[in-house]
Amino acid sequence: MGKILAICISEKRGTAKFEIPEAEIKPEWGIIGDAHGGNWHRQISLLSFEKIRDFRAKGANVDFGAFGENLVIEGGDLRALPVGTRFVIGEAELELTQIGKECHSHCAIYHAVGDCIMPREGVFTRVIKGGHIKVGDEITMIPPKADRPFTAAVITLSDKGVRGEREDKSGPLLAQMLREAGYDVIEELLLADEKVPLKTQMVRLADQRQVNLICTTGGTGFSERDITPEATIEVCDRMANGIAEAIRAYSMTITKRAMLSRGVSGIRKKTLIVNLPGSPKAVKEALDYVLPELSHGLGILRGTEGECGNEKK
Repeated sequence: MGKILAICISEKRGTAKFEIPEAEIKPEWGIIGDAHGGNWHRQISLLSFEKIRDFRAKGANVDFGAFGENLVIEGGDLRALPVGTRFVIGEAELELTQIGKECHSHCAIYHAVGDCIMPREGVFTRVIKGGHIKVGDEITMIPPKADRPFTAAVITLSDKGVRGEREDKSGPLLAQMLREAGYDVIEELLLADEKVPLKTQMVRLADQRQVNLICTTGGTGFSERDITPEATIEVCDRMANGIAEAIRAYSMTITKRAMLSRGVSGIRKKTLIVNLPGSPKAVKEALDYVLPELSHGLGILRGTEGECGNEKK
């Protein structure tokens, strides 16, 4: 349980938020009248009052809304909650979609005191059900369901695709196959073959959005621009070599050139990252082969399935 201590909005992006006593929440939009509402996954932001209080204790005089938060919540460490947590406020219902955020341009608070807690302590939600909320309302936090669909993100690496010189077919095919298998594909990205942007997106998807599965397509060959395996290795905590080995072994039964694929697979926190080939044909063949076996591993990472036990002889 928690309680709303403040509701804050801004009528234009880039302007400071101000407090209001009550608000209407619109499904799949956000707070009516707030400039950050829209059809995306960061419709309403939440910040823990305890984090604001600790920040004030350091000598910073900050008002509610100064960090860009929509709701100030008393009663818990919001950052410790898993993505998928539901917040019920009367008839309204929000779903946690992201932990923290990237700070591309430092805010006024950062320039004034050299720090801002929103990028590391704030959380973001989308509106599942609308309703009327007001300061003082209690919030019930509901943990994610154990049988919820796995989430996935698809990243296509293609210099020509980014320049518009080639249509990206492998990424959409990959996303379609994942959806048909029951996955909730929450992001599809097209990136140039550059290591830093790829690493940035994989870290964001794993750490902030807590995606269960990230599939990349492209960038696994011998070209100097093929950097997908190196980027994946650098962001992973542990490797899952068996998946990449299985893809290569199966693909070798189709074409011996599969031995030239350098794709890897690994784990960052609770996210599995799998490199797939760049062509639509190879993507379909590889994913058809390994996808049925991934759900058990993803369940273990998520904590909704147990390890395989040894049968008694």
